This record gives sequence, structure tokens and C-alpha cells, in this order.
Amino acid sequence: MAVTLVVAAVLAGCATVGPDYKPPKAKAPAAWQAQNTDAWQSAPANPHALARWWNVLNDSVLTRLVEEALRGNLDLRTAETRIREARALRSIERAGLFPSADAGGTALRQRTSEHSTTGRAVKTDFFQVGFDAGWELDLFGGRRRAVEAAQADLEAASAFRDSVRVSLAAEVARTYVELRTYQERLALVEANIRIQQATYELNASRYQAGLIDELPVQQSLYNLEHTWSQISVLETGLQASKNRLAFLLGKPPGSLSPQIAEPATIPMVPPQVAVGIPAEALRRRPDVRQAERELAAATGRIGEATAELYPNLRLVGSIGLESLLSGHLLEWASRFWSLGLTVSWRVFDAGAIRNKIQVRTTRQEQALLHYQAVVLQALEEVENALTAFAKEQQRLERLEKAVGAAEKAQATALDRYQAGLVDFTDVLEAQRTLQSFQDESAQSRGAVTSNLIRLYKALGGGWNPERET
Repeated sequence: MAVTLVVAAVLAGCATVGPDYKPPKAKAPAAWQAQNTDAWQSAPANPHALARWWNVLNDSVLTRLVEEALRGNLDLRTAETRIREARALRSIERAGLFPSADAGGTALRQRTSEHSTTGRAVKTDFFQVGFDAGWELDLFGGRRRAVEAAQADLEAASAFRDSVRVSLAAEVARTYVELRTYQERLALVEANIRIQQATYELNASRYQAGLIDELPVQQSLYNLEHTWSQISVLETGLQASKNRLAFLLGKPPGSLSPQIAEPATIPMVPPQVAVGIPAEALRRRPDVRQAERELAAATGRIGEATAELYPNLRLVGSIGLESLLSGHLLEWASRFWSLGLTVSWRVFDAGAIRNKIQVRTTRQEQALLHYQAVVLQALEEVENALTAFAKEQQRLERLEKAVGAAEKAQATALDRYQAGLVDFTDVLEAQRTLQSFQDESAQSRGAVTSNLIRLYKALGGGWNPERET
């Protein structure tokens, strides 16, 4: 009874050592610094639409690929196992807050030596069953700080999983756009090959008729062969994109060909994108949340180390039955029990504990600096994505006008060449220019969509905060 009163009094006055964690305030500007254009606006982003941003591209194949990747990607599945690991580690730390008990029993028969002090051999039996219990009293909060750190680790692991989801959805979409861009570039090259093949055959027939010399024939031939040479490069890139998609979905190369073998257009971006304000992006980004939770874990471990400077109290006890005769073991008179309090205190360790506290404090400082760096990086990524998205659309607009002019120039040059008004050099230059502008335009259309994907990733789109809550 006295021991119980002492324990109650001690627990009533116990404190938690170490710093109490206070979340840092991320310094976010009031508005984005990128030049605002018609491509985006600072209106609040719809959280539900942002969680599944790939739907705005209106491409059913892309939607199916992203959802399949979220189910089968190996990196995402690895992140899920990290959550389960962190949850188990938290349970281990929590278990230290509660008493532990062990049950055991003994059945012993022994014989003493004839040459012992008794001068004769003696046989005895011993039987015992009972429970041993212990409870480490968390007087100074070291165990509670460890639980705080483990809880923060679990939340950091969850944020890491969400960060993987964000990156995975963006990578699948970017690779898909890259694949469709290669397909469109291949189609343009094949169309130019047909035009250049017809031009070569025209020159060859005119040469055979004695109307022109051999130079235009060779010029049209090397122009045609050079265009043919681009097919291999584009097909190599196309196959690499298919293999990359298969890997992202957790499948072997070649397993996705039926889904994406048929050429399709590059997904088009919506007329305008709502991006919200910087503070909203920081709250949504899972990598920022992960860095903040890692800072919280580092802070909790300072208190865990600080508690080692103070005494450690443990309540111990045992209860059971013991007897020299098995027939008397279960009798009331065979009972035994003990209850007590043990105290241990490390009084000298050559500064090991204080250096451990210093290590944990330094790690907390590192975690804080890492958090601040992640915040700045997040702001930088959004700013760069906003600028790239808007500027590439302006570039695409100019390129499409250039393609239209080049098509007219090629038709005019060919007509004038057939009429004998210009030599073949003008036709050759017009064909080369048109092919170059068409290829640049196709790549720019892919870049516009890729920059939108990059923007959604920078905004932290691709995971559902409500599910986490």
C-alpha cells in the first residue's frame, strides 16, 4: 500500500523533459512572381480535381494507365511497406508505456553429493508456477518523447507515400505525352517522305526526258534519304517510352503494346488552369509535410535522450505458488508474492549522454534547415512550371503560324519550279524548312502538355488529402 502511494505521488509530479515541438511557419509570398497570362489564374484550385488532375486532359488511355500505375508500381508498393514498418515501430514504443508480465513454471528434482556437508545423498523436489511483472515509470517523459517521435515517423512515411503518388502520376503522364509526341513526329516524317518521294520521281523522269541535269535528281534523293534516316531515331525513342511506361506500371517491357500501339493525338491542355496561391501549394505538397514531420520526430528524440540524465524507476513484483511436493502446489499455503521499487541512475559516463543530446539537437537543426530548403524548392518548382507553361504556349502559337507559312512556301516553290521559273534549290529549302517547323511544332505541343503536368506535380496534385484525414 505504501509503495502504491509513493508511485502515485511520483507520477503526479512527473514532467516531460526536452523541447516541446512547435511547427515552423513556412514563409510564403502572397502571390506568384511569374508573369500572369491567360494560361493560368490565381483562383483557388479545386482539391478534388487536383487529386485526379489527369482527368482534365480528357484521354481515357492516359487515365487508365495512371490508375493502373497507382495499383501496381513497385516504388509505391515499397512506400506502403514503409508505412506498415513505421506503424509497427510506433506500437513498439507505445508498449514501453505499459507494464510487462511474464509467466513461468519450474519442476525440479535434484540430488546432493554424498561427500557434501550432510555426509549423505539427499533427493529433493521443487515445484513453482507464477507471474513476474515490471513497469518502468516514465517519470521524465523519455518514453513519451519516443512515442511522439515514432508517431511523427509514421506520418512522415505516409507523406512520403503521397509524394511517391504525386511523382508517379506525373511521370506516367509525362511519358505518355512523350510517346504520343513521338508518334505524331513519326507521322509527320512519313508524310514528308511521301512528298519528297514524289518530288524525286518527278526529277528523275524529267532528267530521263532531258529537261534537267542530274543535280536536282541527286538533291531530291539525298533530301529523301536524310528524312528516311530520322525514322530509326524516332522509333527508338518511341520504344523507350513504351518500355518506360511498362516499368512505371510494374510490368515487363512489351506488355502495354496493345493499349498504346494505335497512334493518337497529344492530349490538349484546358484553356486556363487555376493554381491558387503559394500558401495553398505549400500546405498541399506532401514533401513539405514529410519534412515537417521529420523535424517533429527529431525534436521528440531530443527529449528521449535528455531523459537519460535522470533516475530510472521501475516497479517490480511477482506472485505465484511453490512447494516441495507436487500435491501441495495448488494449496493456499503455497502462495508467495513480492512487490518493490528499483532505482537506477547513471552517475558517470564521461559525458556520453550529454553528447548524445548534442547529436540529437544537431539533427534537429539539420531537419529544420532541410524543411526550409524543401519549402524554397517547392516555391521554385511552381514558379518555373508557371513560366514554362505560359511561355511554351506562346512559342507554339508562333510555330503554328510558321508551319502555315512554310506549307504555302513549299507549294509555291514547287509550282514555280515545275514552271521553270526557279531552280530546285528553292524547293529543297522549302521542304527542309517545312519539315523542321512541323517537327518543332509537334515537340512544342508535347512540351505544353508536359509543362502542365509539371505544374500539377509542383502544386502537389495526385493524392487525396481527405483520404489521409
